[in-house]
Amino acid sequence: MSAGFDIFRFAFAAVFTGLHAGLMFGLFREWRHDNRLAGLSKKTGQRGDSGRPGTVSVVVPVRNEEAHLPDLLESLARQDYPEREFIFIDDGSTDKSPDLLKNFAAPRPDARIITLAENPGPNRKQYALTRGIGAARGGLLLFTDADCEVPPGWISAMAARMADEGIALTIGPVFKRPDPGQPGGNFFRQYQCFDHAVRYMYLAASTGLGAAGGGFGNNLAVRREALDRIGGYANIPPSPTEDAALVSMIRARGRSRAATGCGRAPGAGMAVHAACGRDLWVLTKNERTWKALVNQTLRWNNGGLFSPSLGTRLNFGFLVVTISMGILAIPALPFAGGLWPLPAAVLLAMTMNTIATLRLFGPALPRGGLGYIVQIVFTPAYFTFLTILGFCGIKADWKGRPAG
Repeated sequence: MSAGFDIFRFAFAAVFTGLHAGLMFGLFREWRHDNRLAGLSKKTGQRGDSGRPGTVSVVVPVRNEEAHLPDLLESLARQDYPEREFIFIDDGSTDKSPDLLKNFAAPRPDARIITLAENPGPNRKQYALTRGIGAARGGLLLFTDADCEVPPGWISAMAARMADEGIALTIGPVFKRPDPGQPGGNFFRQYQCFDHAVRYMYLAASTGLGAAGGGFGNNLAVRREALDRIGGYANIPPSPTEDAALVSMIRARGRSRAATGCGRAPGAGMAVHAACGRDLWVLTKNERTWKALVNQTLRWNNGGLFSPSLGTRLNFGFLVVTISMGILAIPALPFAGGLWPLPAAVLLAMTMNTIATLRLFGPALPRGGLGYIVQIVFTPAYFTFLTILGFCGIKADWKGRPAG
């Protein structure tokens, strides 16, 4: 066996496991940061004094969501933050969604509905959100989706994380609802919940290392001032995941300001934070079929692989390609046993990820016990499958239309 091959296989294992050890440090760092922000808000009385960011606009795009809207609207009605408004964008719904929105808004002067007669795209969700942002009055914008349910103090909790004026954008956790009554076998439900939690673990960990490149657009807060600095929401380059592109642009803008020293202070007001606290965990519905889940997760993966941000493409691409190399080496082991460090490194990294995910977000996951050992193997295999689909040019859709 050549020395070059030995260098490759052991260097791969060292780099990959070292990267994940670094990510665990980033996750711990971001978790500590979030605890500090939440603690400061409690000490200063976030809801009642100068730390409060003023009016908060909650912006929600809606398209044919009559089955999901009642849970979201009920959770929004429970919000306790006084200076708020709700902006709903009805993107050509043909079901009962418009009626549900009208019934919610009728007794509430703080709720408005924007009805789109047409949506030219190219990213139709981005266009809808741009229209909603244009109508919003708040200096702080919160985003969620119609198939979500937010906790009672969600607006207050997100506003608390934004009390530090250095933070331009806060990403919050989103978890699939571990509902045993939904269709699909136990493994299907467990995997969806676990996949969402692992993705957020990666997101928070990379943010803790200063490399935020993604986010869940259904639990996200951004300052209008920061949005204006990047040219507005409409200025985000076309992407299947416009929320991740927004995070990348703000992160890049913050680094640019830090390098040039412009403004009040280096990088002032352009930091990205990934929150971890249970006070802002948002729940979303499970997909009902494997086909629907593949479409959803393929859109996310393609958003990272083909992101308009070079840094995100490189970081995400390196991660999923190295995971894929480790998984694709497994069927080759009977013929090339020396490849064993590649899958071993991937499985060791996934073990670290699983322990961290269960430790921080375990209460949001269904009870699985030893079932999560299966996820250690299945998750990187599924990521590999999505990566192959992406490089083969397979695209996902959003609400039955091209994702952008």
